[in-house]
Amino acid sequence: MANAAVGKSWAGHATGILTGLAAGGTFLLGALDLAGAPVLAPSSLSDQARLGVDVGTMLTGFAGAALTALPVRKWIARFLPIDPESPVHAVAMTLAVILFGTQVSSIAFTDVLAANATQPPLTVADLVLNEVPFLVLALAGVGLFSRRRAPDAARRLGWVRPAWWHVVLALACAGAFFAFGQEMGVLGHALTPSVSSRVDATTQHVFGGLGTPAGVLVLALAPGICEETLFRGALQPRIGLLAAALLFTSIHTEYGLSFDTLSVFVIAIGLGVLRRTTNTTTSSVCHVTYNLLAGISVTGTLLLAGGAVELVLAGVAAYAIWTVRRRRQTVDTAP
Repeated sequence: MANAAVGKSWAGHATGILTGLAAGGTFLLGALDLAGAPVLAPSSLSDQARLGVDVGTMLTGFAGAALTALPVRKWIARFLPIDPESPVHAVAMTLAVILFGTQVSSIAFTDVLAANATQPPLTVADLVLNEVPFLVLALAGVGLFSRRRAPDAARRLGWVRPAWWHVVLALACAGAFFAFGQEMGVLGHALTPSVSSRVDATTQHVFGGLGTPAGVLVLALAPGICEETLFRGALQPRIGLLAAALLFTSIHTEYGLSFDTLSVFVIAIGLGVLRRTTNTTTSSVCHVTYNLLAGISVTGTLLLAGGAVELVLAGVAAYAIWTVRRRRQTVDTAP
């Protein structure tokens, strides 16, 4: 609907209606739950935790509602590359605020580790159903078949054919990110052993059903493609690298407040830098490879072999980047 309103005389009215409905609906959910209707927080929550979730949700609705005002969007446009007149940008920002606010409220006021531990383990179908909405949001957001044809939408999302060294760089970064995540896990167990043990148990419970080859493959591909398309492809060029990384981190509630969450945020920054300096295809290859390494539990001799391969990939990537920059400098200084 927002894409249909772009360039129309009634675009301003559509922006107000769409953002107002999204923000107002969020506020209403929090208010109803606060009033006693079990529409938001689980009944097992304590009164204090429920109050936190409800108030956080209502404040999130208020924040989203502020974006219905054009002056607010114009002020934000001073810092982010958005078009304050665009219904698409306004709706996207409102939905981003709602997602981030509700996720933070849940993490801050509920025991998300305990909640995840009581849920059935993910199946391949569950994982696909969880990830595909991210892809649909990204494609709808950039106006596939409404404002853009498929090739134009792909370019807007950063899905282009990568250079050979982009792939090498993606693989090298995936190895570096995996090593960083492993070290953060060690640090977490040393400084917060009880939290880290619960995170490990929860992660094993949630993803334990995906240990088959098909499960590992889907675990690598589905998030690596769908999440990158939305967060790095569609959102980062509009809301910026840091905001996209925070939003990406907020959806990984299975880690609660832990060193693993910090690790996800740092890796999200790295993926964002890859997207900014290359393209979404490269960041997606990196994300898929990272998930694959995590899914097959690289340890022992395989880990040592992977370290050697990582050094080679890093060297090749560094040489390729140096060569490309040198070539560009030669072209720029040519008479």
